[in-house]
Amino acid sequence: MEARHSSTSEIEPRQCRLAGKRGDMFMRPVEALKEWHDFYVLVGTAGATLLALLFVAVSLGAGFLTEERQLGTRTFMSPVVVHFTSVFFLSAVALCPWHQTEFLAVLIGITALIGAIITTYITVQVVRTDLTNYMEDYFAYGLLPGLGYFALLAGAVSIYLEKDFGLDALAGALLLLAIVNIRNAWDLTLTLVRRNRQSN
Repeated sequence: MEARHSSTSEIEPRQCRLAGKRGDMFMRPVEALKEWHDFYVLVGTAGATLLALLFVAVSLGAGFLTEERQLGTRTFMSPVVVHFTSVFFLSAVALCPWHQTEFLAVLIGITALIGAIITTYITVQVVRTDLTNYMEDYFAYGLLPGLGYFALLAGAVSIYLEKDFGLDALAGALLLLAIVNIRNAWDLTLTLVRRNRQSN
């Protein structure tokens, strides 16, 4: 009797450990987001800070941003604002204490669709415009942000289906948008400073 009791007591903790492992493997995305807290704080803060600095850069080139140059502003400046806003917004969304996975996925999906539509239009404009003929600008202002939004869309679908890939896609897409637009913001700042000096 004692041998049976001891063998049963050994099996029960083993079953509990297996159940715990299964629970961790199938953790819902809204619960797993807690482990990404520091990442989204960092990325969201960076997005908001760089967005504010971009407005400071625009103030340096206030005389350059005239009605005659609206095409350049819409093609290069406005998309960067949109991308940084997307990074900040989705980072804030990820930090909210969500209880509904579907609602989180819908917010990410809507943002991804809007961003993808804007980026597709901007890519066409960048290729058509005479303001730049550099291949890196075609990638940085058009193709790479578009890739980021399509990754966001894939992440939204995966989160809705409660797949592990969803959170990785969300984080990677936001990081891609942030890094690419740091480059774009620097490029725009240098352009505005040069034009400001030439006008003076």
